[in-house]
Amino acid sequence: MSSNSTADNLCARNDTLCMIREYQPAVIIVPTLLLFGFVVILLSLCLLRYCPQRKRARVTVPQHYHSSSHRHTQRHHLHGIDAPPGLNPLEHEELPMSVQQVQNVRPQLGAVPQTSTERHHGAFSQVTSLPIACSIKPNDTVSLFRASMDNKNVILRALKESADSREKQHFLGFASFVSELGPHPFLPALLGVVSVQPPLMMVVEELEHRDLLGFLWRCRQDGSSLESSCDMTEKRIFTMAGQVASALEFLHSQRCIHGNLGARSILVGRDLTAKLWGLGSAYRRRTQAGSPGELEDMVLRKWQAPEVLAGRPVTRSSDVWSFGILLYEMVTLGDPPFAELMATELLQYLQRGKYLKRPASCSNSLYSFIRACCHWNAQHRVSVTELMTKLQAAEKSANGRTVLRVPEPHSLEKYLREAGYGEAYNYAVL
Repeated sequence: MSSNSTADNLCARNDTLCMIREYQPAVIIVPTLLLFGFVVILLSLCLLRYCPQRKRARVTVPQHYHSSSHRHTQRHHLHGIDAPPGLNPLEHEELPMSVQQVQNVRPQLGAVPQTSTERHHGAFSQVTSLPIACSIKPNDTVSLFRASMDNKNVILRALKESADSREKQHFLGFASFVSELGPHPFLPALLGVVSVQPPLMMVVEELEHRDLLGFLWRCRQDGSSLESSCDMTEKRIFTMAGQVASALEFLHSQRCIHGNLGARSILVGRDLTAKLWGLGSAYRRRTQAGSPGELEDMVLRKWQAPEVLAGRPVTRSSDVWSFGILLYEMVTLGDPPFAELMATELLQYLQRGKYLKRPASCSNSLYSFIRACCHWNAQHRVSVTELMTKLQAAEKSANGRTVLRVPEPHSLEKYLREAGYGEAYNYAVL
């Protein structure tokens, strides 16, 4: 009543424009504000209802594929479970698997499902256990198998179903660590990871001759009963060493120190390509940086640089020292370094100015590389980049005809004693 009276008093009875101006707040502005508020609330409810589902959909689809049709095209060329560059193979991937019962396998094969999971592409077949070449203390959590995947031989590194949650986390963490390193021609290819259902597995390319140390021991045998591919020459040493140096440089570029380099951590393919493996110590160093005591049990001290023996951290130059020891192993066809010493005596021996002696079968050229790597002062050691350049140059003029021979037969018991293997060390590098 007061509002109407006010309007009547201010405006003439026939002045329509004046009346609209007086009633504008009540008739136009307030309803407009109410309508705007209703629209805002309605939009908020729609966003809350539909956005979470869209977000989850983006997570479950790897970024490597931009559409369902593109994903189908890519999958047509993939085998089993794949780990393309830039894709984390641990997320939302399941391995199409078909396991066939085989004879003469160890009981651990029971960790692999005996029922087939049919898929349109990729399958495992001919699964057989792969015995560890030389083990002091068997790894109770991991079993190794050889399998066929799309007519290609692969190695399955399977976590046993009895593993606890901590061991599962470590297993998948290591797989993720290897995947994040990315591909390199002289690192074994990670072909995939099974993480959705047990048994958890890493699928790695198989290198026919397995570890370099065992390959060198086989080269000691009578050459008449072996294939010529087992013949080690100085030229072949330079070739394989250059490949390992290339992989080591790549690791260093990824801010990763290997820390456990040796012939046992090199894998050899059918064409004698050498690929660097044994990355377990590098992963433990990242995840257990505050537990140096645990890491010491996992490495062989006779392969470690003097500063590491003295308790200082492993560095790139420490890897270079171990690379020199690797060259010594190759030219001696698998002899351990400093065989006449106990591991506890090595640091004092080096402090007195002693060094690794030249083997009888080692040329002056190759021995100069060993000395350049195994210099007491870490700053005086050759860099990995310089090492690669010099190895490539030396390969061109190296002797490729004279086959290295070692008259002394291989003795595992003697090797383990001279190499300083402890009871806590597991030889397996896969």
